[in-house]
Amino acid sequence: MSSHHVRRFLAVLSLLTLSASTACADGARPAAGSPPVSGGPSQSAPPSPATTLSGPPASPSAPPAPKTLAWYLAQVPAFPPARPPQRVQLTPGPSVPLWFRVPTDQKVAFITIDDGALARPPAVIDFIREAHIPVTMFLNSPAAAAHPDYFKQIEAAGGMIENHTISHTSLPGRSYAYQKHEICGAADKLEQLFGKRPTLFRPPFGSRDANTLKAARDCGMIAALHWRETVDKGKVRYQTPTKVVKPGDIMLMHFRPALMDDLLGALRAIHKSGLTPALLTDYIQ
Repeated sequence: MSSHHVRRFLAVLSLLTLSASTACADGARPAAGSPPVSGGPSQSAPPSPATTLSGPPASPSAPPAPKTLAWYLAQVPAFPPARPPQRVQLTPGPSVPLWFRVPTDQKVAFITIDDGALARPPAVIDFIREAHIPVTMFLNSPAAAAHPDYFKQIEAAGGMIENHTISHTSLPGRSYAYQKHEICGAADKLEQLFGKRPTLFRPPFGSRDANTLKAARDCGMIAALHWRETVDKGKVRYQTPTKVVKPGDIMLMHFRPALMDDLLGALRAIHKSGLTPALLTDYIQ
C-alpha cells in the first residue's frame, strides 16, 4: 500500500473512533420526551420529600377523672353576674325575725352549711375558692374551736361564719337563760376565734320558740334563718311543691363527706332556676 493510501486509511479510522465515542455518550441520555430510565430519577423530576416518622395524630386533652377537683370545677354552671344587692330592711323589736327565704325579689339564692363537727372534706376549700362559691357557715362553737384553720381557709375564700349555738341542742321549751347561754356563748367563742362577731343565727333543727328569738336578739343577732331546700349526697330536696329554687331561697346542707356533691347539686339547681348564688350578709346587715 502506498503511503498516500495509508494516510487516508488512518484518517478514516480516526473519524470512525470519534463517532463511536460520541454515540456512547449520547446513549446515556434518553431522547427528549422519553420516560426516565427505570432505577434513577429524571433530572427534571422534583426531589423526593424526606421521610418523617411521627406518632398518631394529637388527641384532645383527656377529660378530668370523675370526683377530682378538676372534675367538679368543670361541672360548675356559668352564672350571670349578680346585680348589686338590695339590702333588706330590718325592723327593731324584742325578737329577731325568722326567715325561710330572704325577702328579696332579686334573682339570687343562698347556700348555707351547718355544724362542722362531722366531716370537713379538704377539697371543699379549693372548690369554694376556685369556683367562687359564696357560702355561709352556721357553726357550732366547739367544732369551730377544734378545727379553726379549716374554717378560716373557707372564710379566706369568701365564706362567712355565723352562729349555730354551742351544743346543737333543740331549744324550744328550754328556759330563756339556757337559750341565751347557748346563743351568746357561741357568738362569744366565734368572735374570739375569727375576729368577727356573728350577726345571723340558725336554731338547731330549725326549732325555736319565743324565748329563742328573744335570746337571739339579746345576744346581738339581727335575724334567724331557716331554709326552703335541703341538699344531701348531691340531691336537692324541695320543701315546696313547685320544686324550683325561688328568688331569696335559703338552701341547707351540712359538713358531711359528700359536701362536694352537695355544693355542686345546689349550684346546678340554682342555675336551672335562673338564679345566681349570693352571700346572706350582702343582703342582711
